[in-house]
Amino acid sequence: MQSVTLRINNIACRYETTNVLENINFSATGGDFIGVIGPNASGKSTLLKSISKVLKPHTGVVLLNERDVYTLKSAEIAKNLAVVPQESVISFAFTALEVVLMGRTPHLNRFEMEGTKDLIIAKKAMELTNAWHLRERPINTLSGGEKQRVIIARALAQEPKALLLDEPTDHLDINYQIEILDLIKRLNKEEEMVVIAVFHDLNIASQYCDRLILLSKGRIFAAGRAGDVLTRENIEKVYGIKVTVKQDDISGRLIIHPQRKRMTKATKGRVHIVAGCGSAVSLMNGLVDDGYNVSLGVINIGDSDYITAKALELDVVEEKPFSHITEESYEKNLELIRQADYVILTNIPIGFANIKNLKAAEQAENLIIIEKEPIEDRDYTGGEAIKLYRQLRANATLVGDSHAALQILKSMESQAKR
Repeated sequence: MQSVTLRINNIACRYETTNVLENINFSATGGDFIGVIGPNASGKSTLLKSISKVLKPHTGVVLLNERDVYTLKSAEIAKNLAVVPQESVISFAFTALEVVLMGRTPHLNRFEMEGTKDLIIAKKAMELTNAWHLRERPINTLSGGEKQRVIIARALAQEPKALLLDEPTDHLDINYQIEILDLIKRLNKEEEMVVIAVFHDLNIASQYCDRLILLSKGRIFAAGRAGDVLTRENIEKVYGIKVTVKQDDISGRLIIHPQRKRMTKATKGRVHIVAGCGSAVSLMNGLVDDGYNVSLGVINIGDSDYITAKALELDVVEEKPFSHITEESYEKNLELIRQADYVILTNIPIGFANIKNLKAAEQAENLIIIEKEPIEDRDYTGGEAIKLYRQLRANATLVGDSHAALQILKSMESQAKR
């Protein structure tokens, strides 16, 4: 595959009169894997939109092979550059295969139908993302994780030389996170594909990216290798939290450990949360604000829920990134669950890496389950998680979101005091 170059020269973007990005400069060539990190509203997604010709910069220029992308036809850009957005809205009930075949559109002439070659390329892309078995299912019936794998397959079907991804693993269970990111990393190196990806998880960014760009308030705060960007001082200034940064014993990559900072004194009952993928951020903040004694586990280091829990000074049972729950962590989690007056299980994907959390939840005295999607759409264990979840569900209080969980918890506490 012939490599491409991307050059972002002094771009600035705004929405109406609000400046979102200013003075952004960097370049990428074949084989570069660049991670874009930063707090919410720092301009990460806007940067990708600007590069991909969705949002034209107010000033500056984006060059693809030294040509301004805003002077190129969309089909020409799509032959070189594919995008996996944070959210993909597909209004019609296309099958998963039909969606992936849409990635072949830039390579077809006007009114030309897909041929055998296009089908072979689409099939390969779906096999690479472990989505071929979904080919005949309507896209609007797929779970978030399944849909995300199809969207990534569609991007690969374009046969791009550069790939832009906006938080690509947000909807994926841990095993698919590793699988997809390993695939992207392999294509990045073997095919010299340029990869620019937005990550909210600093540990994942450290694990996979050759270079990082840390954004703060629309500007580049730091850029370079992970060791130069992910420093304790940089993270504290940009994210407003104190952390410990150390090197992983196995991978040699950096691991970020937030330090404790509690804002509210706990005066109410004990609540243990089983969560992940950022599903309990607002819940933990709400519980702490209401004065509950909150704990969390088992959770992988670097997960958004982990970072929030550490910042709130909660008791946390943790595992290394991408690791299965060990017996030691399982026992620690069991102890916190047994001590808790209430246990809350959030709407998380369940794979073999975290299925022990369901088993531990069986010991809950009062279990509240936040259910936004049926377990069948979140099971990655071949049915084992479904069986355990249904047993839990039969004896639990069901709610639809974190706010409802807080309300039902207050009601249960009020009744217990009578």
